[in-house]
Amino acid sequence: MKKMTIVVLSSVLFFSAFTAGAAPAKSEKQANQAVEFRQAILKLVKSNVGALGAMNKGAIPFDAETLKTNGMRLEQLSLMLEDYFATDTSGFDTDTEALDKIWKNQADFNSKANDLTKAAAKLQAVAASGNEGQYKSAIGDIFKTCKGCHDSYKKD
Repeated sequence: MKKMTIVVLSSVLFFSAFTAGAAPAKSEKQANQAVEFRQAILKLVKSNVGALGAMNKGAIPFDAETLKTNGMRLEQLSLMLEDYFATDTSGFDTDTEALDKIWKNQADFNSKANDLTKAAAKLQAVAASGNEGQYKSAIGDIFKTCKGCHDSYKKD
């Protein structure tokens, strides 16, 4: 029992070190690499919301399978955002649209990423239900979470 308590406590301390706040990049190379990885994830997010936007506008028909698949992808990608924004690159001149205030208010930023996770899970549930009357609302929730983060943490 004592051994298990030590293992659990060690795990909590280990993971809390990653959530306590952003660690500043130690070099320009590290900062540029962090930006590159963040941008890769966000490009994948963009590629998965594109079809959702087209469905909401009526440009393509609603397809439950696409909603489910893209919802799953968005959920997985959203879970990576906190990790990939954990390196504070504000001390370096990087080619990014991320505002420095992400690292001054990281708890709020992470909360907004969590909102995307929840919206993506809801989209999957709506798609699985087959209730076409709820598709637009679930897609709208995805876009609201994106806009909420962009309004606060992305350069115009």
